[in-house]
Amino acid sequence: MTRAKLKQRAAEVNRRLSERYPDAKVELDFTNPFELLIATILAAQSTDVRVNIVTKSLFRKYPDAQAFANADLVEMETAVKQTGFYRNKARAVINCSKALMERHGGEVPRTMEELVELPGVGRKTANVELGNAMGINAGVIVDTHVTRLSGRLGFTKQADPVEIEQDLMKLVPREDWTRFANYLILHGRRVCIARKPDCPNCVLNDICPSAQLTGDPQSPPKSRGRSARSATPSSPPPSRSRTLQSPRGRKPST
Repeated sequence: MTRAKLKQRAAEVNRRLSERYPDAKVELDFTNPFELLIATILAAQSTDVRVNIVTKSLFRKYPDAQAFANADLVEMETAVKQTGFYRNKARAVINCSKALMERHGGEVPRTMEELVELPGVGRKTANVELGNAMGINAGVIVDTHVTRLSGRLGFTKQADPVEIEQDLMKLVPREDWTRFANYLILHGRRVCIARKPDCPNCVLNDICPSAQLTGDPQSPPKSRGRSARSATPSSPPPSRSRTLQSPRGRKPST
């Protein structure tokens, strides 16, 4: 598909999702840029709901960058333990806060270049911070939801977040970069979920190439193969069929 056609599709996706989620915004709770920065670092491999529970008391105990910079590592690990990977995250928020104090007087910088130099901050975190706390469209937030929906909608064939971001930046007007990502994130959480997208109730159904091909976008080939085989007669399963089921210890996908 030509770039012009993809831009048209992106514009239509943007229009429809803006009507579906008129108040779309980051779902992390924060009252200032510093709080959003810390919350976004903690949100890696966790849920916004869980992070909001943790930060409610965390920000009372550590109200600013100075308090975080002076925090005891073991106490911080305990405070953020519920978000997962707590040892790395505790170290990251403390070191990030120390860097803010040393380099920026405790204030969160307003450029991508300065943000990504902080410990624990990558492009995704920087885009969340700039776009949602400061209203600066420096790039497009690319998390797991944006990655998944961008592929399903045919906007990119890339797997690397940086390359996906570059593809989206070419299709969406700069003033819409943050909003567009927020729309995709909400839609990915509520409708176009990873395991079983709700295509029949999706407002993008008629323009989504994945939905037009199958009711289960990007369904793994093995799954489709099992479905086809299940339509053919087969001998009764052995009495110990339980051993053929998926292992209970399988890790959830992220």
